[in-house]
Amino acid sequence: MKIVAGCIIKKDNKILMVKEGQKICYGQWNFPAGSVDELETILDAAIRETYEETGCKVKLTGVLPISTIKKLNGESVFHVRFIADIIEENIKVDGEEILNVKWLDIDEIKNMANDKLRASDINLNFIKNMEEGKVFPLDVFDMNTYIR
Repeated sequence: MKIVAGCIIKKDNKILMVKEGQKICYGQWNFPAGSVDELETILDAAIRETYEETGCKVKLTGVLPISTIKKLNGESVFHVRFIADIIEENIKVDGEEILNVKWLDIDEIKNMANDKLRASDINLNFIKNMEEGKVFPLDVFDMNTYIR
């Protein structure tokens, strides 16, 4: 099982998107996101991945319904997307993992061809949930870390 955490950052009817540089999804647009590291909280992972991929510091304000992907190889991947506000916009592109970072109009994202938007069905559903107000408070997460 894998957990992927990321952010949807909206400003002026635009969303901050990253253009992927990884071989499996090269050139596709996506929300800044990545795998949760061992002993890292999902919230911390979303903030870290957003900073690593965009150079922007964010504050999480809510969470969307979690999506589950069941891969053909039997692996399950849980996708958690947070709504976030920019607290420091300093866009940087590393050029390897991420090719570009750009504010894209929401309608432009919705009308993107499936091969231009990574996991288009899932990402479009995240936008739909956001627009329908299906944003839940962050206190659904227990912020305690339990070590055994």
